[in-house]
Amino acid sequence: MEAFFYVVPLLMIGLVSFAAYTVIRRARDVSSAWNSGLTAQARCLRTYTTTSGGGGETSVHTTLHHVYEFATREGRMVRFDETGGPGTTVEGDIVTVHYVADRPERATAKAPAPGRLAAGTGCLLAIFGVIIAFCLGFMVVAHTMFDAADGFTP
Repeated sequence: MEAFFYVVPLLMIGLVSFAAYTVIRRARDVSSAWNSGLTAQARCLRTYTTTSGGGGETSVHTTLHHVYEFATREGRMVRFDETGGPGTTVEGDIVTVHYVADRPERATAKAPAPGRLAAGTGCLLAIFGVIIAFCLGFMVVAHTMFDAADGFTP
């Protein structure tokens, strides 16, 4: 029974750590694309939304996706999907994308905003840090309580 109080927080720490890794990787990809200096004109091929949450008692969150296609300077056609773009971009629109020459599939159509990227990434990492600290604190308290309870049993 004690293992439950250690395994569940460790699983949560693992999931949050993976989420932090994903957030950092995407922020680095976007920053690299902005700093590369390579741009291209891309066409929005498709827009769609995904929803999460069950509705009813819980809130529903909708995410807007755009699928873009562009040609690199070498002539390679690249298609990528990006979340969180502007709602005013519709199918057929031409937008400027930023990309890195060796990884054009990690391009972004978002306008350069390094301060906003850093702030958003920092806030998410701070939230993840609070969750990890809570899990570690929970494990320490559980361990302390189990040690104290062992002294009461005959």
